[in-house]
Amino acid sequence: MTSTSQDLTVDVIVVGAGPTGENVADRAVQGGLTAAIVESELVGGECSYWACMPTKALLRDATALRAAQALPAAGQAVTGKLDPAAVFARRDEFASKWDDSGQVDWLNGAGITLVRGHGRITGTRAVTVTAADGTTTNLQARHAVVVATGSSALIPPIPGLADASPWTNREAAGAKSVPGRLAIIGGGVVGAEMATAFSSLGSQVTLISRTRLLPGVEPFAGEYVADALRTYGVTLHLDAGAEEVRRDDAGEVHLKLSDGTEVTADEVLVATGRVPNTKDIGLEHVGLEPGSWLKVDDALAVVDDDGQLEDGWLYAAGDVNHRALLTHHGKYQARALGDLIAARARGDEPDLSTWGRHAATADERATTQVIFTDPEVVAVGHSAESAEKAGIDVGVIDYDLGSVAGASLHADGYHGKARMVIDEQRKTIVGFTAVGPDTAELLHAATIAVVGEVPLDRLWHAVPAYPTVSEIWLRLLETAGRDR
Repeated sequence: MTSTSQDLTVDVIVVGAGPTGENVADRAVQGGLTAAIVESELVGGECSYWACMPTKALLRDATALRAAQALPAAGQAVTGKLDPAAVFARRDEFASKWDDSGQVDWLNGAGITLVRGHGRITGTRAVTVTAADGTTTNLQARHAVVVATGSSALIPPIPGLADASPWTNREAAGAKSVPGRLAIIGGGVVGAEMATAFSSLGSQVTLISRTRLLPGVEPFAGEYVADALRTYGVTLHLDAGAEEVRRDDAGEVHLKLSDGTEVTADEVLVATGRVPNTKDIGLEHVGLEPGSWLKVDDALAVVDDDGQLEDGWLYAAGDVNHRALLTHHGKYQARALGDLIAARARGDEPDLSTWGRHAATADERATTQVIFTDPEVVAVGHSAESAEKAGIDVGVIDYDLGSVAGASLHADGYHGKARMVIDEQRKTIVGFTAVGPDTAELLHAATIAVVGEVPLDRLWHAVPAYPTVSEIWLRLLETAGRDR
């Protein structure tokens, strides 16, 4: 069959139809431009089908069950164990059963042109898209090309690992059955969350990490989660790495660890980091290294070591620019970028010093994160360690969450901790971390305090309702003292 080709010119081309790419295109169209979005997989991206939504659905039933069991009467009313099939069925609904027709309908309603296939940059403001059947579409942008191709799981060069057919977050998120024994390599967010999920579903889980658990957050938060995982029956090998992996003819996976331990499992999940999806998108045509993270300025324009590329037509948003590998931050960047491209197209150049400060506020000084382990971990802004490295005059205020009246009502034996990191010179909060059941709902108040740079003496007038877990804010301020 002879392949065919067509040409299409639009104002903005977005390569990657995950949440970041969708938001860039939507804001550009709302700003009066035309946009085409290119996608080789499912419209909606990693978060919709293989990360945020399905993984949180896997976790929710177990969390709700443990919450009920933490109350005397509710605990007596709850009997039996989780039904994995029912958990998977609910997960399937949140992953739209891996059908993107609803997302495609949204694109059509938003006035965004979808071009399916693999997109490669082929020249200035030019992208060639090759569909599965070999047909090509030559896209030309009047104003901008945005790379929003996201990231994929890193498979580290451990001898034998690649040949052992390891799971990544994708296989874990889409699992159809519960492995009897699951080995997890990596103690970051994905590793900790999936250890929580699969131990709750009945797997015998072993987690292996060369570092402490959850190295990206305050050490106390990782310790709380590690203690909880042990109570769920998870075996932790911290400060130990997998040195060799082998799957035998019977299908069992054998791992040799640096501490001398040997682990046998039915499946092995790799959760050791991410790599950018930029290996085959034509970066060589703009003088960049294929497979590299894309460095950007505060306007999210791609730059090289010598400054901005070309005349500022190439941008990168979301995971690929390595500013904050979180869906909500990718969408935040996307909203700002779509507005910026539309403004520039109108000849209305914004004040980038102001625009940049706002972007940096979220990506550099107020990154927000929820880790959906049980207990949950929430964080925004600096940890005590990162604040010190940034040269801030640091004050650290800790408080036992279980001592707050609302928390003790929330669950018998509530166990948790909150930390407020203060800039002692400016008398503002620059970081907040909490660990405990249902702490996710505390995060946005902390985010507003950090982003708004609200003075501590003003926060005294933000009165938390009694008796709620939010009373932690009053207790933290009391511990800090009015003289701050």
